[in-house]
Amino acid sequence: MSTPRTAYPSDVSDEEWAFVAPYLTLMSEDALQRKHDLREVFNAVRWLVRMGAPWRMLPHDLPRWTAVYQQTQRCLRSGCFAAIVHDLRLLLRLRAGRGGQPTAVILDGRTVQSTPESGARAGYGGYKRRNGSKTHVAVDTLGHLLAVVVTPANEQERAQVAELAQQVQAATGEHVEVAYADDGYTGEAPRDAAAAQGITLQIVKLADAQGPKHGFVLLPKRWIVERSFAWAARFRRLARDYERRPETVAGLTFLAFTCLMLHQLIHLPCSS
Repeated sequence: MSTPRTAYPSDVSDEEWAFVAPYLTLMSEDALQRKHDLREVFNAVRWLVRMGAPWRMLPHDLPRWTAVYQQTQRCLRSGCFAAIVHDLRLLLRLRAGRGGQPTAVILDGRTVQSTPESGARAGYGGYKRRNGSKTHVAVDTLGHLLAVVVTPANEQERAQVAELAQQVQAATGEHVEVAYADDGYTGEAPRDAAAAQGITLQIVKLADAQGPKHGFVLLPKRWIVERSFAWAARFRRLARDYERRPETVAGLTFLAFTCLMLHQLIHLPCSS
């Protein structure tokens, strides 16, 4: 009789697995080439993105790291995690009494420190005084992820508006009408890039905030994307740029939000 493996806090629940399994089954469950249980593989990659360990340091009672890595790369290339996030966003919005697709989004970028694995594509971000990469995101007004672009840290936020706007409209069926952003997105070029996708770019400035204008200031709409970054910061694999390819960073960001949004949908009570 085999010894039951350790139960990890990151393990997927039965309800969560029932939701995500159809997205991850890239071949039939009884395929001859399948050597590891797909749920255990998913548990392993959830553990890795949550704990931040290298692939080769996966616990011995989870599937071999090579199998987990290969399956994860297949899922990233096929867009599995992005598809899950987009459908979860729809369900969470409907449960909150919102329309299925957002009409407004918030844009921002977060700089993370580079590592030897990512160093070849790192850049020096003068504002943060940090050598690393920058994750640019678009979230809806509930903080749910819509789009991700990963660049060297020296790339400007305003230069990513075109790609973010294109991804946002593709994800929402061109429902988005306005995007809120900070002063890093000022200028004609980002405004025109957003307008080309049918989006009005609105800059939220410090003057728009209420109350004292010193210390930390809660800016209208802008705090939502900062909260989303705080949610993602709980996943230690995203705390630094440990990946060789920017596409992997983007895919693991969608995986982190898959975990977060699954928990919101299944385990948290409806707020309405």
